[in-house]
Amino acid sequence: MQTDTLMKQLSFVFQDNFLFADTIANNIRLGAPDTPLEAVIAAARVAQAHDFISALPEGYNTRVGERGVFLSGGQRQRITIARALLQDRPILVLDEATAFADPENEAALIKALAAAMRGRTVIMVAHRLSMVTQADVILLFSDGQLREMGNHTQLLAQGGLYQRLWQHYQQAQHWVPGGTQEEVVENERQ
Repeated sequence: MQTDTLMKQLSFVFQDNFLFADTIANNIRLGAPDTPLEAVIAAARVAQAHDFISALPEGYNTRVGERGVFLSGGQRQRITIARALLQDRPILVLDEATAFADPENEAALIKALAAAMRGRTVIMVAHRLSMVTQADVILLFSDGQLREMGNHTQLLAQGGLYQRLWQHYQQAQHWVPGGTQEEVVENERQ
């Protein structure tokens, strides 16, 4: 397969998303400049971006500044997800797509990614384990080597590196200053 043919099958959402010093609409249209505004808006709605875009003084005609400097990390990410949705390609590559999401935008970003993944083959690079639990196949690499392969349930049952990482992740989710939530409650009882 020729490289250009392959590239027409792929959409990308990177951790370091790139926006041009242009309007939001044109950044979503990137690669498809003749796309009507209605299609741009539809993609933005699915990407959970329409509400914040509509709240801007110039809406879809708002200029984002060099590299999207006038937007938050989560807003920039949702614009690149809208771009990937608008391209409507069968393979979606997500490279740390939530890495720089601010906390208030993370839930919307995850919802947008779920919509973007529907009906597509997805290749996801992720360090946040919560992002891969629903994957059909997880490939766990460590020190440049493939260490484990399977879905979330299978990898937990293997009792290897993935299980240890998952346990650490779960502990971190329950951590509060002074220990885990359970430890804090126990200490308060004493």
